[in-house]
Amino acid sequence: MKFDVTINGPHTVLKLKERKLDMSISPELKGEFILLCRPPLKSLIVDLTDVEFCDSSGLGALLIADRQMRQHSGSVKLVGVHKKVLSLLKISQLDKVFAVYDSVEKAVKN
Repeated sequence: MKFDVTINGPHTVLKLKERKLDMSISPELKGEFILLCRPPLKSLIVDLTDVEFCDSSGLGALLIADRQMRQHSGSVKLVGVHKKVLSLLKISQLDKVFAVYDSVEKAVKN
């Protein structure tokens, strides 16, 4: 799995450099989220600009991050969500769980 992590004060940005967020990478991504989503981190921004496809295991990985962050009053924000992925978020009603932004800059401001 290819990704970059950038720490910017209270925000950490994980940019996923994969076209698919599916069962082939979700176990490794879950492990990375468990390591990242600990205090004092208050905001995890997941940049999905390169991700064109997501399945239920990918959503499960994102939910792991959300659960970990909520344990210490943190949040997960999604950035650069493609139409297909956004459609899946809406169908599964996870668009109510995750805040979705057009850019990392907008996610940092909110």
